[in-house]
Amino acid sequence: MTRSALALVASLAAVGAQAQQPPAPPDFAPSNLTPAGVRALAATCASCHGTQGRPAPGSTLPGLAGKPRDEIATSMTRFREGKKPATVMHQLAKGYTAEEISALADHFSRLPR
Repeated sequence: MTRSALALVASLAAVGAQAQQPPAPPDFAPSNLTPAGVRALAATCASCHGTQGRPAPGSTLPGLAGKPRDEIATSMTRFREGKKPATVMHQLAKGYTAEEISALADHFSRLPR
């Protein structure tokens, strides 16, 4: 084989190796921890824990409004780490950063019961 043919084969092999690389994970937007962003994040809790952290009367789910900040943050962290059993919270909590958990705990602790 000539040098130019060897160079072509090497180039094609390199292109083939690059094509087999898995795609890079997507970049996600940073958390929106402004007051409006935290309220929007807290709104996702309403389907289970009720609007403004107050579940419907007779619900077996705990209310979040007015609970101590540290209690909420500790529970959420334990859910996220798989140290507190749950039906779905252990999965949902995995999607929150430590900063988001802190902001949510602060938000709900300030709401009246």
